[in-house]
Amino acid sequence: MRVLFGAALLSAVATLTNAQDTTIETAQGAVTLAGQPEKVVVLDLGVLDIFNTLDIPVAGVAGGPKPDYLADYGNAPISQLGSFFEPDIEKINALSPDLVIVAGRSRAKLQEVARVAPAIDMTVESTDLVGSLERNMTELGKLFGKEDRAAEAMAALDARFAEMREKTAQEGTALVLITTGGRMSTHGAQGRFAVIFNEMGFAPAIENVKAGTHGQPISNEYILETNPDWLFVVDRDAAIGRDGQPARQMLDNPLVHKTTAWTEGQVVFLDPADWYLVGAAGPTALDRALTQISTALAD
Repeated sequence: MRVLFGAALLSAVATLTNAQDTTIETAQGAVTLAGQPEKVVVLDLGVLDIFNTLDIPVAGVAGGPKPDYLADYGNAPISQLGSFFEPDIEKINALSPDLVIVAGRSRAKLQEVARVAPAIDMTVESTDLVGSLERNMTELGKLFGKEDRAAEAMAALDARFAEMREKTAQEGTALVLITTGGRMSTHGAQGRFAVIFNEMGFAPAIENVKAGTHGQPISNEYILETNPDWLFVVDRDAAIGRDGQPARQMLDNPLVHKTTAWTEGQVVFLDPADWYLVGAAGPTALDRALTQISTALAD
């Protein structure tokens, strides 16, 4: 009886421990959750990248295109729950998750999702991408008992950023473009690809760029006038699988050919899945982005 009682007591203590509340920092402040969630829905690819890196199970995700390293999350038994902009609330409710995580494209649906399940917002700030990612890695690592793995992954990224800044110190100016539907716009140090300037260390070719999701519309004449040393290009149509004029074709013209970036072979067509779908907001996407740009610098 004494042994049985001891075992029962240990079991009860374990149950109480597992049920302890955990407070984590989110994009909208501190949130307290009851215990460690077992069934989780993730409605953001950057957060899904974190779950994949930390080996945390996921029950459901938003449908749509995904980078190759997250492709398995598009298949059964993982539930496909609408889109990022329009998650299927009925399906989420039927799944009865312990936690739903929104971010980025899905963050506007936080209150709607929260009516059917506990929900948190883990959106990153584009002007502090690495800091936001570190918060997400640290807090989700704490919530799911993956603190050591999260810290190790962030330490590796921090080291890579330090190396990158040493390389970019003398590399001159950069202009970042996104193309879609035969049009293009640029994003600066306050825009969605600000990590290239703020954390990787490239100097902006122009200082006052209209901030916002869609950036500042520009032309080939504008690119020539700006004349960046480096040109980084994201092809949105390629990212979402839509037919359209490829970015390489758009920029292969006499005006762009006159720029320093083109003549020096310093036009980099960034991986569209890492940069547009994930927004470079996950550890794998960001590591791949660093590798691609480091390789370009070394050539």
